[in-house]
Amino acid sequence: MTDVDGDLANRVRGVLETDPEQFRRRAEADAETVKAELRDGTFDNHQSIIGLEYEFYAVSEGRWREGGEAGASSGPVAADVNGPHLSRVPRRLLDLIGFEKELGLHNAEMTTSPQPLNAAGVRAQAAEVRARLEAAEETSGAEGMRLVSDAMWTVPPIGESAREYLTDSVEDDCVRVATNMSDAVRYHAMANGPGSGSFSVDAPHVELTADTVMPESLITSIQPHYQVARAEDIPRIHTLALRIAGPLLALGVNAPFFPPDLYAPDASAAEILAEGWHENRVPVFESVLNEEGAEKVTFPEDLDTVEEAVDRVAADPTIVPMPVAEGNRFDDAFATLRRKHGTYWRWVRPVFDGATRSAANARIEFRPIPAQPTVADSVAFLAAFAGLLESLPRRRHPVYDLDWQVARDNFYAAVREGIDADLSWITTDGVETTESDAIFDDLLSHAEAGLEDVGLSESEAESYLAPLRWRAETGVTPAAWKRGRVRARLDDGADLADAIPAMQRTYVERQRETLVDGTLADWVDG
Repeated sequence: MTDVDGDLANRVRGVLETDPEQFRRRAEADAETVKAELRDGTFDNHQSIIGLEYEFYAVSEGRWREGGEAGASSGPVAADVNGPHLSRVPRRLLDLIGFEKELGLHNAEMTTSPQPLNAAGVRAQAAEVRARLEAAEETSGAEGMRLVSDAMWTVPPIGESAREYLTDSVEDDCVRVATNMSDAVRYHAMANGPGSGSFSVDAPHVELTADTVMPESLITSIQPHYQVARAEDIPRIHTLALRIAGPLLALGVNAPFFPPDLYAPDASAAEILAEGWHENRVPVFESVLNEEGAEKVTFPEDLDTVEEAVDRVAADPTIVPMPVAEGNRFDDAFATLRRKHGTYWRWVRPVFDGATRSAANARIEFRPIPAQPTVADSVAFLAAFAGLLESLPRRRHPVYDLDWQVARDNFYAAVREGIDADLSWITTDGVETTESDAIFDDLLSHAEAGLEDVGLSESEAESYLAPLRWRAETGVTPAAWKRGRVRARLDDGADLADAIPAMQRTYVERQRETLVDGTLADWVDG
């Protein structure tokens, strides 16, 4: 345990002194400003634009010991010193590689430059991710660590348990600060505001409660962005994004296991395998950050108008009112609403943004997809998401009329069962189906058509979506791969405390070989 950061504690106190009623009034006024700009067409663009947020965690791969010196022999170490143990990322390293901090000290986030949705734009997205990752690997490798693209870490830092790492905190004059959390004031403030209490993970056979929101740092994701050409199309695009959320998540599940020490002592490995979910990122995010009467992380309702999208953000329960500094950017005219939007944690959410009037945009951020094994796997989801949001409205696809409750059920079925989930869909010819082959074929065919609509050749569109076609045809997702590795280890006589780290070690090794130029398919033995 380290001493509390006095400056951080003071900044948390400053946040807690913000007048919540004044904050609410400013957010409502900002909403009216945004709606006026919407009526004036300020948020309209000439074409659709795509972008991507990509989160990682760092591992030391066993080359570091307590004290921070490579190869040191003193200090406590874990039994498996060669495994991919979680590692805190030095802040100076984030600056060197051009990544941003995230919730945990072990996290790093990349945000790509927005690009037009056309053939060159999709290529640019893929090329930027690869280029920045290659540069990051070279720099972080010199530090004895590696960035991992994965939905949930399972092996804590050497000499620590996952429970200790996630619950360790200190107090300074009644301000609670998580030891291993970055200096993100809003997250620390959540543990200190009125009505704050404990934060627990609700997942099968998992027992974890903390005094802060640090358990949320277990998880990482990719978040495709789709800027609409016309802001008034946001409700229709939002509705379609909700309909495709379940099937796309079913193809992308990648978080079937927690760190072994977080499971209940009386839970057997067989029970954990049989009853554990394929995508635990969803229950972690929801259970840790939702409060009674404030479901901020949830599958959202459909939208009727673009104005309703703005009003929902303004009306969203405020957990911690954050002070907002004045500025001269275009979006500083609605800075409080932007601040409030930072905790509008819906699985699909509309965003109104732009540093200048000419850069103003309305977009949909798609948040269900966990971080993937390789760059090609991640870009496949960006391409599929963008292609679908081009194709489905152009062709008036009948899945738009799929009942909202069915779309929600699809989403949580995918959380629990992954690609084997019972999903419901309406095909392009209007036929209702629960046949997975028909669902994924219709989904990916329309994604391919949408990419061709914006200028990609047939072969290019097929190439970008090939990793998802392979999953649909084989039934193998990252979560299924992980479950298979753990089950095989258990069958060989290992216990869960050995089987999960062994799987994780193999995951990191395979990713080292394939991250930039491979796919999950390369991980499966012929």
